[in-house]
Amino acid sequence: MDVEPDVLFEFVHVLKGDPRGIRRLPDSFAEYVGGVRPRTMHLREHSCGYCRWIVDAIYDARGKMYLNIGREKFARHHRLQAGFILVFSYFGNRDMSIKVFDESRCRRDYHVDRDSHDDSTDSEDDRVLFLRSEYVHGGFCLFASSVEPTRAPSSRWIFQFR
Repeated sequence: MDVEPDVLFEFVHVLKGDPRGIRRLPDSFAEYVGGVRPRTMHLREHSCGYCRWIVDAIYDARGKMYLNIGREKFARHHRLQAGFILVFSYFGNRDMSIKVFDESRCRRDYHVDRDSHDDSTDSEDDRVLFLRSEYVHGGFCLFASSVEPTRAPSSRWIFQFR
């Protein structure tokens, strides 16, 4: 079982404008990584050991730090849009994880295969249910994602196992 490393620094960023653009990181984070000034960061989706992206870290003359999510596969893969919330966790050694929350403030789930569900005869009680487990804070959680005919997919925490 993979154990999540200790989080050394964590911050939230709300996307405004073009989500594929360059994002200024909090000054306190730039100060935290201070003397190192990494040129790249290893960004991975939280709780996904194989979903990794190398993104550029850029510094201006005043020492402000920017993350160039850019035209990378990351922005396309997560279908980032203005209004999304990104939660970054820094583990040291240029390693960061990210959680993406959409405009409904629900965490996006990118590892569940969803079939198109377009049967207008389904009642509200007829739902397609997808389950996944995820390692969270020292235990496993079971999440359910439902696709309802009139609503977008949602994700809910159901059980936590220790």
